[in-house]
Amino acid sequence: MLSYAYALVLSPSTPFSKSAKFHNRNPNPSLTLPPLSFSVKSSEIIPLRSLSPFSPSPCFDKRSISGSLLVSKRISNGFEVRAATSVPENSDEVAKSKDLVRALQLGFMIAIWYLLNIYYNIFNKQVLKVYPFPATVTAFQFGCGTLLVLLMWGFNLHAKPKVTKSQFAAILPLAVLHMLGNALTNISLRRVAVSFTHTIKAMEPFFTVVLSVLFLGERPSPWVVSSLVPIVGGVALASFTEASFNWIGFSSAMASNLTNQSRNVLSKKLMVNKEEALDNISLFSIMTIISFVLLVPIAILVDGVKFSPSYLQFAATQGLNVRELCLRSLLTGFCFHAYQQVSYMILQMVSPVTHSVSNSVKRVVVIVSSVIFFQTTVSPINALGTAMALAGVFLYSRAKRIKPKAA
Repeated sequence: MLSYAYALVLSPSTPFSKSAKFHNRNPNPSLTLPPLSFSVKSSEIIPLRSLSPFSPSPCFDKRSISGSLLVSKRISNGFEVRAATSVPENSDEVAKSKDLVRALQLGFMIAIWYLLNIYYNIFNKQVLKVYPFPATVTAFQFGCGTLLVLLMWGFNLHAKPKVTKSQFAAILPLAVLHMLGNALTNISLRRVAVSFTHTIKAMEPFFTVVLSVLFLGERPSPWVVSSLVPIVGGVALASFTEASFNWIGFSSAMASNLTNQSRNVLSKKLMVNKEEALDNISLFSIMTIISFVLLVPIAILVDGVKFSPSYLQFAATQGLNVRELCLRSLLTGFCFHAYQQVSYMILQMVSPVTHSVSNSVKRVVVIVSSVIFFQTTVSPINALGTAMALAGVFLYSRAKRIKPKAA
């Protein structure tokens, strides 16, 4: 006579009851649970001897184990026979925790980005005050960046890219514009206040729109065009009332806007082949090395050899603290490369529009911090012009989110 075992798992709403007696001789047994009764089909009964450890069980099919272990069968009187389930109950909580970790990581990186920008602008201004050679200072900063890139590749912190001839041909003009943009920014910082340079650089969206129309054939939406009005008006108002206004500083900052936005527009036009496109960090690293190689002879030609030991000894006799100059120059070079690399890392995590909004806030932070640190005199009208320009940049970022309606 065969003995059979039966396993029954009721739904959570089923009350507990006493165990029923099973009749083995009945091929289609009936289970009686007072005061309710129901029957189980013979196909759902599994003999105990069939559950040998050396033979596969029909209840534990490999395909059912690899997927969800949930099995439901309808029984008379509305009860269900269910196997144990391993479906995670906290999937929503896991997803929320991942989103929270990502948000915290992004917030931390943005904070580092802002902090590096503040230190770079303060140290850079201090260096340019006592060492008035913007081309040489910029070349030194690119040199520090080149060293950091080589260390990054040497320690496998980021994969070293393999650049083809066609890629190099596309990157070279971008590197030239990248070099000019940073050199012109340092020329402006040498001549005028940090806050005024960054107010002028708020004109970047204006140049982006104009260059996109000329070279890419993109037509801006009315919202984008209207956002440019407070930008242009604010920069003009701030320029008329700026105490440190200087035409060389003003023109250099404007030229920096032109070269930087030309680089961005040109990258859209040249780097169109997705198969040959590099990631942002690799592209920035290669541009940094090329910029350093190109700018060193230009700096020697423009400024002369102003970094030799003999010149530094002569400068020390004139009251220059060479040790302090070297220390701040190294800190400036580190912050210069680090803040741009962090910016590209953030760009890989968020959309370009979100990155643009964060960049607008960064400019506000840099202007306010530089005004406080250097105790820059700011008139009410000057502050109003700066606020208008920065508000226009924010509106421009928001306007870029609005997609034009399909005709």
